[in-house]
Amino acid sequence: MRLTGKTVLITGAARGLGRATALACAAEGADLALLDLCDDLDGVPYPLGTRGQLEHTAALCRKHGVAVLTAACDVRDLSSVEAAVALTEDRFGRIDGVVNNAGIAAPSGRPVHEIREDEWALMIDVDLSGAYRVIRAVAGAMSARRSGSVVNVSSTAGLVGYRHFAGYVAAKHGLIGLTKAAALDYAPTKVRVNAVCPGSVRDDATAEGRMLAEIARALEVQVGEHEQTFTEAQPMNALIEPEDVAAAVVYLLSDDARQVTGSVLTVDGGFTAR
Repeated sequence: MRLTGKTVLITGAARGLGRATALACAAEGADLALLDLCDDLDGVPYPLGTRGQLEHTAALCRKHGVAVLTAACDVRDLSSVEAAVALTEDRFGRIDGVVNNAGIAAPSGRPVHEIREDEWALMIDVDLSGAYRVIRAVAGAMSARRSGSVVNVSSTAGLVGYRHFAGYVAAKHGLIGLTKAAALDYAPTKVRVNAVCPGSVRDDATAEGRMLAEIARALEVQVGEHEQTFTEAQPMNALIEPEDVAAAVVYLLSDDARQVTGSVLTVDGGFTAR
């Protein structure tokens, strides 16, 4: 029970890695603030998480006996982020950990010269600037308490390039840069900032994930055959499970990682070791 007595705020918590992370944190005793947009976004060609999915995540977490708050939050809007943070602090008194998981994989699938400026701006706004807004909203109080942990969910796309994914790659590389800079900003006040870089994560039905299928669609890989295609690119010959990433996040949130900051933890089955 490494997170007992802590409150953890998770964005993008309705499904996928967000749900898996929420469940892992609940199993370790954390009270939770679960945030998601709970709506679709113009320009994103697939359905995003719903309010019903967010409440289902919360119900699963409550089975572990922890307290859970849910709220709709748009990480593109600082006032929405600040309102969700204030709601969490009013309910629980403090925020000990943050998981910046909210993100989109599309619009993607085209070379740079075919990416519209609004598509580029949307990707950066959600996948990079969203994390900045959450850190901005929580870091002052964490610094005042001289305690806190922020985990940014980047990607192997934050470490290497991917053809026809320039916006996503740029945002995820930027998220690692934000992680390292913020880690140095807050090291004097004992607030830690780290990143995890998942590889190809299986779209687990229990978590209702669909990110891998959307990446396959953007790459024009036949959905239905895409898991085998991605598996063949993995040195360990297996896709990453959502729980594998969630376990890494829990470690970085916990006191076991009290001397770990500015680090990038890959959970990619060796993909970026080549």
